[in-house]
Amino acid sequence: MSKEFWDARYSQTVYVYGTQPNDYLKKFIDSRTPGKIFLPGEGEGRNAVYAALKGWDVVAVDLSTEGKRKAENLARENKVSITYRAGNLLDFPYQEDEFDAVALIFLHLPPEIRLLIHKQFIRSLKPGGFLLIEAFSKDQLGRPTGGPPSIELLYDRFLLNRDFRLLKILELYHTNEQLNEGPFHSGEAALVRLLAQK
Repeated sequence: MSKEFWDARYSQTVYVYGTQPNDYLKKFIDSRTPGKIFLPGEGEGRNAVYAALKGWDVVAVDLSTEGKRKAENLARENKVSITYRAGNLLDFPYQEDEFDAVALIFLHLPPEIRLLIHKQFIRSLKPGGFLLIEAFSKDQLGRPTGGPPSIELLYDRFLLNRDFRLLKILELYHTNEQLNEGPFHSGEAALVRLLAQK
């Protein structure tokens, strides 16, 4: 999906994926000591703001300048500070051993760049740091409850296990869940979840 696509989607007044955090990420945040977290593909800021409210030092990035604008507005409304960069993940200035956690919430990357960027996420984790993913699984294809319309952009356990085999896999499973994250993530969806540690 292009910058123009996401700018058009996020230009609406409403927060199209809601203002509440993703449930899987919320459970992780609520059960960990705050540190520095990286949220790539963060969109309108719902997860970044929640993490900041819980004491995390938040760095987020998204292609969309409209997403960045709305995320910064949401942060101001909640009286928290986040670092938010608009740009391509290929151009992000990754630093080795920088983050205590990297969380990919519905970040679906095209195959030609996915592995390269996933390797950067691993590199950017501190030793002992956590990587968390919630994404639409390949079983989601054709369902009206969210996700990319292309099988190449959907994930499964085998793909994630391969991409993150250098990490210690703590949990990795498929699940069907009821999403209630705004009009574009609404209803039963087929998901894959990963929690791993460096």
